[in-house]
Amino acid sequence: MTTTSAHHVTCTVDDEGIARVWLDRPDKLNGLTLPMLRELVATGRRLSKDRSLRAVIITGAGESFSAGLDFASVMRDPRGIAAAFIPSFLRGTNTFQEAAWVWRRVPVPVVAVVQGHCYGGGVQIALGADFRFSTPDAQWSVMESKWGLIPDMSGVRSLAEVVGMDTAKLLTMTGDSVSGTQAKEIGLVTEVAEDPMTAAEELVEKLLTRSPDSLSAAKRLFNGTWHAGPRRTFARERAEQIALLMNNNTRIARDAAFKRELPQFELRKR
Repeated sequence: MTTTSAHHVTCTVDDEGIARVWLDRPDKLNGLTLPMLRELVATGRRLSKDRSLRAVIITGAGESFSAGLDFASVMRDPRGIAAAFIPSFLRGTNTFQEAAWVWRRVPVPVVAVVQGHCYGGGVQIALGADFRFSTPDAQWSVMESKWGLIPDMSGVRSLAEVVGMDTAKLLTMTGDSVSGTQAKEIGLVTEVAEDPMTAAEELVEKLLTRSPDSLSAAKRLFNGTWHAGPRRTFARERAEQIALLMNNNTRIARDAAFKRELPQFELRKR
């Protein structure tokens, strides 16, 4: 197992290739600082390069996922704010946006495990994951309207994707708080459980029995075509499927299925 920790972000990767990322500032409800945002970006990019990686679980240390941006901390660094607003020419995101969107770029399933407060930037980071598991009593709020702002960490796009535009507007304009149970009812949350970490780990264990290349291809395909027309989507389907048909992990999955054995996969190709 390897562990890295910097700027209140801790990451461990175990021998099965499962990464666990913690927002690690529990005394401040994991309120986000500029160094934390930069470290989340660095962590996501570092994990993306690991071909042995199989899944990521991201959560908050202590009793909350994240209470959102720590304005008191961030506003003390106006130069840092200005720098964080500058978008990358290649990626099209700035630091605030990439801290959430980088998890879309990680080529393995990413699961957010939410408890306690999940406000503002915390919601947007959770939405960067592929799946969200929440306690029933967790509190979710797109809180930026309280400060006269809008969600600007990729939340406008990701909210509309998971709950629809009208509900996204309602959450954004009111800043109302909803429970984990209510969040599940409107589509913001994938699954509600009293112990969401155990539920997330059970999902990850199931995904470990699937080809890492097929999971990566599925994530690329859905993320890359969700707003595309049928013609482009079908072309992407064909391209991904042709590559998988020639992939050794596909053969391993097929042979294991015929033999009713657990597959032993090779490293992910991309």
